Amino acid sequence: MQEPLSVQLLLTVLLAPLAGALLAGLSGTRFCNRILGRNLARAVAIAGVAISCACSLVVLHAVMAGARFDGNLYTWMTLGRTQLGIGLLIDSLSAMMMAVVTVISLLVHIYSIAYMEDEDSVPRFFAYLSLFTFSMLALVMGNNVIQLFFGWEAVGVMSYLLIGFWLEKPPAVSAGLKAFLVNRIGDFGFIIGIGILFACTGTIHYQDIFNSRHQLAGAVLPGLGISVVTAACLFLFIGAIGKSAQFPLHVWLPDSMEGPTPVSALIHAATMVTAGIFMVSRLSPLYELSDTALSVIVIIGAITALFLGLSAMVQSDIKRVIAFSTLSQLGYMVTALGASAYSAGVFHLMTHAFFKALLFLAAGSVILAMYHDQDIHHMGGLGKHMPWTYATMLVGSLALVGAPFFAGFYSKESIVAAVWASTVTGSGFAAVALMLGLFITGFYTFRLFFLVFHGRERFLRQQVINQRMMASGETIEGGEGPGMMPGDRPEEQPWLIRLPLLVLAVPSVVIGFIAVGPWLFGGFFNDAILVDHERHPAMGILSQHFQDALQMTLYEMLSPTFILVLAGVAAAWYLYAKRPVLAVRFRRKMRFLHRILYEQYYINQLYQKVVAGGALCLGSVLWKWIEVRLIEEWIIGGLCIKGVKKFGHLVWKAGDVFVIDGFIVNGSARLVAWTASIVRHFQTGYIYHYIFVMIVGLLGLLFWMLPFALR
Repeated sequence: MQEPLSVQLLLTVLLAPLAGALLAGLSGTRFCNRILGRNLARAVAIAGVAISCACSLVVLHAVMAGARFDGNLYTWMTLGRTQLGIGLLIDSLSAMMMAVVTVISLLVHIYSIAYMEDEDSVPRFFAYLSLFTFSMLALVMGNNVIQLFFGWEAVGVMSYLLIGFWLEKPPAVSAGLKAFLVNRIGDFGFIIGIGILFACTGTIHYQDIFNSRHQLAGAVLPGLGISVVTAACLFLFIGAIGKSAQFPLHVWLPDSMEGPTPVSALIHAATMVTAGIFMVSRLSPLYELSDTALSVIVIIGAITALFLGLSAMVQSDIKRVIAFSTLSQLGYMVTALGASAYSAGVFHLMTHAFFKALLFLAAGSVILAMYHDQDIHHMGGLGKHMPWTYATMLVGSLALVGAPFFAGFYSKESIVAAVWASTVTGSGFAAVALMLGLFITGFYTFRLFFLVFHGRERFLRQQVINQRMMASGETIEGGEGPGMMPGDRPEEQPWLIRLPLLVLAVPSVVIGFIAVGPWLFGGFFNDAILVDHERHPAMGILSQHFQDALQMTLYEMLSPTFILVLAGVAAAWYLYAKRPVLAVRFRRKMRFLHRILYEQYYINQLYQKVVAGGALCLGSVLWKWIEVRLIEEWIIGGLCIKGVKKFGHLVWKAGDVFVIDGFIVNGSARLVAWTASIVRHFQTGYIYHYIFVMIVGLLGLLFWMLPFALR
């Protein structure tokens, strides 16, 4: 029998990156000199993530052997009869996520040593990276929705800090703020969904909520007649739309490429953007009760996969092409969730994490070789200058398009097949959209590959242009630095850059073939994901037809899906490697369509005009009526000024006129005059008048002294 997981081991996984982040941050203070601080920050951050990675792999091995853990560590708060606890839930889903997050985070940390070598704020950067890793682990390891929400918000904050890491670069700062604000829109719905679950079940623990699922299924929101489960699932999915960058809240992710390339690889390829996928999969027992929620999910995912894949076909920035690819692949994962093929979506999450991180890091190698010029139209012919980057980029590209025997092949084919077999409303549209997406993915992936690594060396001409622009004082569009100058040549990057690429290339090739049988069709996720196979038979149908990975590969190589992928690759080769002049002609003739795709269907402009413009208009109206009319005219001009004036008049009448003038000044004069008018009657000059006054005074003195004498 498998021994239970150790709490100390699990806490080490969670807290080691946090400790590394704190030490890295402290190393950047004035107590350490610059050189020592930079080296210490790298060492402690990498050590913390490495320890967490090793422990995560141990946990994954134990979970594959049957170990599980679900328990509270301590009670954080008690509200009436409800106890809010801090606990851990380790099953197949969370163990897989822990391994993926820590492995990729470790490789990104190592890659960042060389990539961020010339930066001044190295301790701050490594502290942010490790804090992000801790936040993501907190998200996936918790056993209740409050810890889920904590990790959810923490990764959002760290994403904001990492995207805007270059504080001196205004586009990066704006992109970080945009990511933060757009995610807050989704998080508003997310917290409402959590509130509905807590209000209806009185608990925050996953298992307790799942135990109440049948009671929730028959409950409706008072006064609205809407199913509680449907409302909760839809509000929670709004959070996933923001965090996983689904249409129409996807607009933050392409702009986030303004941050450093390691940030793009860690946050926007492998971890943060997959938080929504994890959340829906974790709450699959609830989503299985609402066909309405599943229909919305499958349609949103299909729209994202198709239309944002189209936008990737026309981008010119190397990182933005990969960013739009991420959006499209996230759409595939979300569509799988809507088709109740949660395990297929999570499996694609895992395979995609490796090859997309590989693509981003390889793109970073190209950017360094091009002196931070990111425009793919300024590249070309880099394959002979950068053979290691060329080979690893080719591996990542083949995995992305779903070439046989590469990781993406098994996960994407499973998703497409599951959506075709799904009975959820909207799955027909989704299946067609995903099939078209296969062609589009092959096209934009190898368009990027051919423009960067094949063809003539366009950077030779660009060098002269850059020199002229620098001489005239102009800035280089599309690059962070001056770009390549005459005499510069692209060259392969050092081993600290190449090593993570080579390591990531291995799972990008083999992980799909190895894991598709035991993980996807062997019941690996059965303890973490619940599917009603009678109502949603998609994965059950796939399981019946699956024999082994090799048979699946041979069968799918003859299917229309693979033909569409080949057609996309062939079209990219013909237009950008064989006859590049045709691509230029198509772009000129279809300029209007090109502009629509390049501008993401003008959704950014729509938000700018409607949302931001509406907010500015509303703010102007509120300023005019509240500040000008209410505060300045009524409160300040009316109540304050008139009130102060009346109060001053009252103080003047009571204090100045009555007390000072009337009582003190004039009153004392009248008192003296009155006293003089009485006393003057005794000052007559007659002796008998004076004797009479003396006798009266003596009698008065005797009567006053009499009580004292009698004591």
